[in-house]
Amino acid sequence: MTNTRTPAKIIPRAFPGIKADEVQEIIMNSRIQAYPPETVLCKENEIEHVFYMVLEGDFEVSKVINNSELRVLKALTAGDFFGEMALIHNAPRAATVKSKTSVIVLELDKDGFDRVLKHSPSVAMAMVGEISSRLRQNDQMAIDDLRVRASELANAYQKLAEQDLIRREFLSNIAHELRTPLMVASGYLQAIKKGMVSGEQMSSTVETVARNVDQITTLANDLLFLQEIELVLPEFQAVNIVEVTKDIVAKYEDRARLKNVTIKVKGERGISEVKGDAQSLGRAVTALLDNAIKFSPINGEVEVRFEEQRERALVSLEDHGIGIAPEIRPRIFDRFFHLEKSGDELYSGIGIGLSITRQVIMQHNGTLDVESRPGHGSKFTISLMKWR
Repeated sequence: MTNTRTPAKIIPRAFPGIKADEVQEIIMNSRIQAYPPETVLCKENEIEHVFYMVLEGDFEVSKVINNSELRVLKALTAGDFFGEMALIHNAPRAATVKSKTSVIVLELDKDGFDRVLKHSPSVAMAMVGEISSRLRQNDQMAIDDLRVRASELANAYQKLAEQDLIRREFLSNIAHELRTPLMVASGYLQAIKKGMVSGEQMSSTVETVARNVDQITTLANDLLFLQEIELVLPEFQAVNIVEVTKDIVAKYEDRARLKNVTIKVKGERGISEVKGDAQSLGRAVTALLDNAIKFSPINGEVEVRFEEQRERALVSLEDHGIGIAPEIRPRIFDRFFHLEKSGDELYSGIGIGLSITRQVIMQHNGTLDVESRPGHGSKFTISLMKWR
């Protein structure tokens, strides 16, 4: 115990003003104990009857908040004390105190404290004064904690309100995205049923009905996929990401042509197969290509580029459209986040495409990077592990 700070020096620091003989009185009625790390000397909500002064080592004071969160309140070291309420009140411990290192403490139980009081009343005054000061500090800590909790509750309430607004907007978007193709398909089917369409008109009418039914089916499949993607982890295989992407480009050429948008594919030769699920990766690329076309200007261009970097294969999709404003950049991958309007341009959709893409890429242990400048366009890059 050569490195231990002696009780005769520690006690006056904890209780300023007491005399030398009174210090000895406390020492005579106390005991010195050593404990290893991770020893709990005070346990929250337990009724205990020992007061501790730290002679050597470090302690951690913690408390359970809201019945679940363990919060560290402070650290104690040589010269600090804890458990003072055990001497004057039969109340449960307010916090847990655990040693973080090997420690040496001076312990004074309630019986020893009572003996000190009989011989040295001034000790009692000094101790009660210091205890009162400590209680005021604890009260301030409790007030500060309540302020923090009030702020956290206010933030949680705000988030709930925002989520409720997002939910209502999502349901409204769903209704709109379903209602329009349903009304179109239903109207044309009624016309066919009543014999109002015949000859050359029949082919274009059936094509319009099929296109709108496909739109409804795609929306329903996306919603189901988003619901199931977190529950079902596909078995990964070797995937030709170039073929998967080029098939999707082929399917979207008509949609791009309607907007006079050109899709160019570059760097597709010599790209390795990747480790993944072809269907899921196809959905991820589809969402990015759909957005690239949607947000491109008329007569714009979308570039799909393949690259390799060591053990990874990269697929990037770049447009030269409206770009992403800095204030919405953190939210673009949020489920159901949807940009309805930019300038005079209105955009359809329900806001699940990028959410699907991010979730798929996370399942594949890949990365999804975004580069964007408002008014200049956006570039999304998928990085996937090679199969071998």
